[in-house]
Amino acid sequence: MTLSKRALFLIFPVVLAGYFLAALSAHYAEKRSIRALEQAKLSQRLEHAAAVFQNEVQRSEGFLNALLNGSALRQFVAETDERYRVAALGVRLQESIRSLSDDPIAYLSFAILDAQGEVRYYFENSWDPFAQIDRPQSALARKLVASKRLSDLTYLEPTGVRPRIVYSLFVDPVTFRRPLPSSKSKALLMQIAVLPDRFLQMQAALKKEYGADIVLQPWPLAVTDGLSASVPLGPQLYATIAVPEAYFDAQMLQQKMQLAFGAFVMSLISIYLIVLLIRRFITGPIARLDANVTAVMTGEHDEIKGTGTAGEIGRLTQNIRELHRQSLNSLLLAQQKSWTDTLTGIANRGRFNTLAAGVVDDVLTSGGKCSLLFIDIDNFKFVNDKYGHEVGDDLLKTLATRITDCVETISGRRGQAPAIIARLSGDEFAVLARSQPGDGTVREMSSAILALFDGGFEVSDKRYPVTASIGVAVCPGDATTVAELISNADAAMYQAKSGGKNRSARFSRAIHDKRTRQRQIQEELRAIDPNEQFHLVYMPIVNTKGQVTGCEALLRWHSPVLGNVTPDEFVPIAESSGLFSKIDWWVIDKAMGDCHQLKAFFGPDTVVAINISSAELHSSAINDYFSECLERHGLGPESIDIELTETFAVKVSDQLRENIEELRRKGFRLSIDDFGAGYTSVQQIIDYAADTIKLDRALVADLTASHALPVLKAVVALCHAKDMGVVGEGVDTPEKLAMLTAAGCDRFQGYLISKPLALDDLAIWALTRTARHAPTRASNRFRDWPAAVSEA
Repeated sequence: MTLSKRALFLIFPVVLAGYFLAALSAHYAEKRSIRALEQAKLSQRLEHAAAVFQNEVQRSEGFLNALLNGSALRQFVAETDERYRVAALGVRLQESIRSLSDDPIAYLSFAILDAQGEVRYYFENSWDPFAQIDRPQSALARKLVASKRLSDLTYLEPTGVRPRIVYSLFVDPVTFRRPLPSSKSKALLMQIAVLPDRFLQMQAALKKEYGADIVLQPWPLAVTDGLSASVPLGPQLYATIAVPEAYFDAQMLQQKMQLAFGAFVMSLISIYLIVLLIRRFITGPIARLDANVTAVMTGEHDEIKGTGTAGEIGRLTQNIRELHRQSLNSLLLAQQKSWTDTLTGIANRGRFNTLAAGVVDDVLTSGGKCSLLFIDIDNFKFVNDKYGHEVGDDLLKTLATRITDCVETISGRRGQAPAIIARLSGDEFAVLARSQPGDGTVREMSSAILALFDGGFEVSDKRYPVTASIGVAVCPGDATTVAELISNADAAMYQAKSGGKNRSARFSRAIHDKRTRQRQIQEELRAIDPNEQFHLVYMPIVNTKGQVTGCEALLRWHSPVLGNVTPDEFVPIAESSGLFSKIDWWVIDKAMGDCHQLKAFFGPDTVVAINISSAELHSSAINDYFSECLERHGLGPESIDIELTETFAVKVSDQLRENIEELRRKGFRLSIDDFGAGYTSVQQIIDYAADTIKLDRALVADLTASHALPVLKAVVALCHAKDMGVVGEGVDTPEKLAMLTAAGCDRFQGYLISKPLALDDLAIWALTRTARHAPTRASNRFRDWPAAVSEA
């Protein structure tokens, strides 16, 4: 007879019956104590929820005080220029509001209302970019305006929208302090609302557990015999909860089940104590098996030893041994999959970071060096899109195999430790090699990998137009951590790409300095006062008779920190960081302010050409700003030529097209600058009408250098056919001037005529030029002006 049968027939029924009777007696004796315990537990949890609610109240007050003490809100309120406040200071204020919360996606709203309850600013950190203040909060604001209170804290419960804690405060717009009651009509009402996530979660948890919701009401709960609790949340606000009696009945049922389970367990324990008397015959083999399993778990043994016992214990031992073996196999397989890239079979990013960290630590501890080759596949997306993802996957797998073969061959031949090879992401691979300074290992590996792409990369007897760009960084010379090593190698890889791709580049001080300078330029642009550091220079534009018809306004920046910064450096950074509006608007206003002096130099018909960022055209504010500047400076729209780079026509949205047409309807001239710089097509000339086409200096240099006069004539003729004037840029030699003149070009600009000059220097240039061109030579002006401007 087995152990279970013996326990069942001899001991178990009697012991079990006794414990169940004892458990039933304990149940009736402890019922009142359990009710008191549940009441205390309910009160404690409700008090905890109240503490969380009050913490959220303090958080909303803290957010508003932080905004009032910061500079972003003060600048926003003080700014009188509505468009600049919305376009620039509004963005900064949004960043300040977002920075108040530890969670970037947590709900947070901020509103500024005037003394009549009208909304002057509203921002909501939510998924809705067009969110507006809702009716409950607006109604609360009107109520506060009509009341005598200067501050208020209100909990808006769900009425179709999310519940919020709204903290309201009237603030003097000058002192940013609470106004006197008599000055409340001139104050601003500021409201900040937060979503009490933790309180709502606790409310939901209580409802889920007790089947009753927390009720917020202005009075406490009346005393009842049932499970209930009430705690204050604030002035005239209490949180109450009344638990249905069914919950307590369920608890009692659970207690019965626990007692029953306890009785069952105690029965087993009692049975175990009795069974100890027959330990020699039954439990001995179990104890030995347990010892074997424990020894394997602690690492003392690798396998579970057999007990040599037949029957159930023997079979149990065999099953546990087999289970242990299968668990080890599964663990090894899972570990291998977690370390391996599923597509290529080489190490993945996580495994690479782990192994590389060990190598870097060893290098820093024991000396020597290691080098990271960061490999990026050029044009891989083109192959993936054109030939399909299966071809792209085959290419990556083949490339991983060939890189591994190359690297292992070189490492083995040089007697070095095996390199770490991994796929970091998509089409990015990494090779971490242990090498000594100057031994040529990295150079040889880079050359071998680049050689794989000679004439394209071959996969399954087909060649695909991909190449590789390799960035190299060395530890400890360039970096002392894995993250820094990858970052610097990645920067070197982009340097290789900018150098023409299919090459390698070593991380250098120059790359580090370039990244540092870009960061410094961005920081300086954020804090710059344009009137102190910016200035404009003007480059004359002349017609075929040598007469100045206009001047192009060019921006120059001299920073006290960075020195002279070229537009090629800071304009792309300004556009990428959203600072272009601040710069463009200053240039527009300054150039229009100088227009009258330019007209005094060269005549009343002189036109000022102003370059603006294409990104500005996506906002209708630029149209209104041009009109305001015209009115402020007393100019006509025909005096302004708005220059846009030809890249604006690559992707034209409806808003952009509408803004351009609106500028043309107002009478502004429109020019396409840098025509031929890389995006030009005949279709663009046909589709995007402009008053003037400015031929890029690179296009002029190429066409004049190759003496391609028929091509140049064709381009000019096409522009003339669309009623567009043509300006040749980069005219720095008489030969270019002659070619452009022969091709029918209308106007010219370049260093042969004049370099960009400040207003004072431009006045001297104009006077000198007038003196050299006496009226007696007016009849020969068209024939002689190229030589004359060359002298000037």
